Amino acid sequence: METVLRGLSSEACLVYLADIIMVGRTFEEHLNNLRKVFQRLQKANLKLSPKKCTIFQKEVTYLGYIISAEGVKTDPGKIKAVLDWPRPETVHDLRSFLGLCTYYRRFVKNFSTIARPLHKLTEAK
Repeated sequence: METVLRGLSSEACLVYLADIIMVGRTFEEHLNNLRKVFQRLQKANLKLSPKKCTIFQKEVTYLGYIISAEGVKTDPGKIKAVLDWPRPETVHDLRSFLGLCTYYRRFVKNFSTIARPLHKLTEAK
């Protein structure tokens, strides 16, 4: 999919594996971006599944993020998952927890400093 849509700016669409998020600052720009993406898909003889498509959304939840004109923010349900995570009892549990937290590091100022003591606990002695 990335190959087919290569060259379209991230202001037109975002691609991850077989998923495409088409964006636009205005309705007209969004329509124009839809047209560009559809033309590329048609030229590559690729088809979309209408059941899996939603269009003209002001906000989408995708890969644990909420994406809108205001930018990217975390899904409150995912934040709840971090807050409700059971206390890690083993190194494996701690690594799993850190993996989840690391996914959202861009939203936590000084994440590496905050998480450093926990990472040290996972190091072999």
